[in-house]
Amino acid sequence: MREVAFRVLAERPGHLKAQAESLPIRITAPTLEELQHEAREALIAHFGPAHCAYRVRVRRGPSAAVSSIRPMGRPVALCH
Repeated sequence: MREVAFRVLAERPGHLKAQAESLPIRITAPTLEELQHEAREALIAHFGPAHCAYRVRVRRGPSAAVSSIRPMGRPVALCH
């Protein structure tokens, strides 16, 4: 499976704008969840039926992917 990463270019309350890193696709949405949906819709429009072969990733910073998982501030338990 291939991956298409979208980089968030602008972020204001109620408005996010992103650009695909490797394709000429720009998308906008009010929330991260909707941005993910818009990215999928843009891939469907761009690739047609082949869109299923692509995973969508939305990135805010230079390398980190956007995630709803937030650290709790506790030390990580090491497995021995």
